[in-house]
Formats: sequence, C-alpha cells, structure tokens
Amino acid sequence: MKILMVNLEKGWRGGERQTFSTASELHQHGCQVTLLARKGGALYARARQAGLTVKEIGTNAGLAVYLLMHRNAFDIVHVQTAGALTMVALVKPLLRARVVYTRRTSFPIKSRTHLKWNRVDAFAAISAAAAELPRSLGIEVSIIPSAMEFVPADAEQITQFAEDYELSGKYVIATCAAFSPEKDPLTCVRAINELWKKRQDFVFLHFGADGREFQATEALVHELGLEQVYRIVGFKQNIEDMYRLMHVFLLTSMSEGMGSSVLEAFLYGATVVSTKVGGVPDLIGDDRGILCEVGDYQSIAAACDTLLENEALRTALATEAEKLVLQEYNVPLMAERYVALYRATLGQTE
Repeated sequence: MKILMVNLEKGWRGGERQTFSTASELHQHGCQVTLLARKGGALYARARQAGLTVKEIGTNAGLAVYLLMHRNAFDIVHVQTAGALTMVALVKPLLRARVVYTRRTSFPIKSRTHLKWNRVDAFAAISAAAAELPRSLGIEVSIIPSAMEFVPADAEQITQFAEDYELSGKYVIATCAAFSPEKDPLTCVRAINELWKKRQDFVFLHFGADGREFQATEALVHELGLEQVYRIVGFKQNIEDMYRLMHVFLLTSMSEGMGSSVLEAFLYGATVVSTKVGGVPDLIGDDRGILCEVGDYQSIAAACDTLLENEALRTALATEAEKLVLQEYNVPLMAERYVALYRATLGQTE
C-alpha cells in the first residue's frame, strides 16, 4: 500500500508528533510511506533523521504541484491538518488516490469547511469531541485516538535542566501549551498566582511555542510579580524528559480535540489537573487526574494545592493514568486502526 502523508505545519506540536509516529509505525507495517512536510520545519528534520521518505514543500501551491505531478503514484493521501486539506480537496478530482483526513480539534468551523470535508473518502477524528461536529453534518467518522510512544530518559539533559532552573527541593508544576487564545495562558497565570499566595515551595514552568497571547501572558506575570515562580521556558526539543520533572501537569485550555499533552503526562508520571474540554474528560475519568471548569483559576489552584499536599493521591492518580495510556493509546494500536481504515476505504478485505 502506497501512502502519502501530508502535514505542512512549521512547528513541533501534538499533531506533528502524531504524524511522525504514525508514519514511522506504518513503515514498520510494510506500507510505503512518503511524508510531505514544511520546508525547514521540525517535522521534516525529525523524519529525515529517522530515515523516513520525506519531501520538503514550501507552500500550499507547492503541495498542489506535487499532488498533480504524482497523481497516480499513491493509493492513499492521508491529510493531517485542516490547512493542507483545503488544497488536497481542490485537486482531488484529478487524483487516483483516496483521501483520508484526521481531525485533531473540536473548534467550530467556517461555513465553507464542510465543502472540503465532503470531498474526503474517509474521515477520522482523534476523539468523540472532535467527531461530534462532522457527525452532526452527516459525515461518517471513525474515531482513532492519538497515541504515545515511550522515549527513554536522557539523564544528563534532565540533570542539567534541573540545575539551570534551580529545581532542587521544589515541587514542579508545568504546562506544555502554545501561547494561543484557545490554550488560555492567562488563566494559567492567575491560577499560579492564587497558589503562590498560599505556598511558595514550587516552581511553574511554561513550555510552548510563541503565539498571540505571549506578550499578554508575559505582561500579566510581571503585573502580578510572579517572575521568580512563573518561568517561561519556550520550546524544548526533547519535551518527554521535561514531563519526568513534573509533580503536576496543568492544562487550562478552552478547547482541545483530545489533549495529547495529557497523554504524555500520563506516560511519564506527571499527575494532571485540566479543564473540562474536548476529549480530556474521557482521558481523565474519575481516577486519573482532577478536572476543573474552564477559566476557574481558583479551583485550578486548589486542585494543584491538593495534589502537592497529598503524595499518596498524586501517586494513585498517576498510576491509573499510566495504565490507560499503555493499554489504549499505544502507537502500534493506532497504526493498526489506520491500516484497517485505509483497507476499508480501498475496498480491500485484508
């Protein structure tokens, strides 16, 4: 089976990690996978380093040219982002391949979005929340959750980072989220401020790429006098090691398709406090973390305080969370589900 996988995002966020893991595992299944990635982007660099077949694309127009030049070369074109789907849907009538699309968000859509959705041959969503809107439009959706692949620890990097940020003897609370409106970083700052009023035995680390809310976040940190506790770290290449330093992982989003960062926290032992958004409540359930209402920074602060005070609770929640991600959200299982979807789309029985 010849598969063209498309993700033209520049950064290295959850969607790009999932694209990379899917392409890598499908290659192990014997599929011939070609990955189209953004020129100069992190996904291209990772895929090339891993020895995957990857091509650089600079623009959406470049994507259209590539598709037309290779219109008969692939069985499946698997689109991983909404932006790329626009161009793929436009040229689809000229392609021999079937188009598969994975939706990773639960955002409301523009009125014209359903037009390109209707050109997809097979529609996948990473959670019930991400599937709800297309299903309401009469589109058949297969739910294929994101997955996590365990990465061994880099002890030297962990030790060096802990020294650089003077973490010894302190609790570590952290988030991994871009400074974008849907991640609601301002609520995150307010929650840490509320917690800081009660206790000063922790450090908060904000890992994430720049975004529209960066300056507002930085300004609020300064306004509240939190510079010594609220550390804006930025993007880290090997983020998996950073989860290993966390006692509590915090997610204050207003919208999430699934919450792949929650799964990463589960995998590396950080106990989760999150807002009740998208597919996150399905992940956390009753015994794998603490859920709070969107924007309720006081409850978020109280939840973090409870976990720092109660090591036994923290450990119990983290243990149940790890069991879930290992059993239900592993990469081989995700790849098997995609192979089954591809075969069904092509009308193959095996």
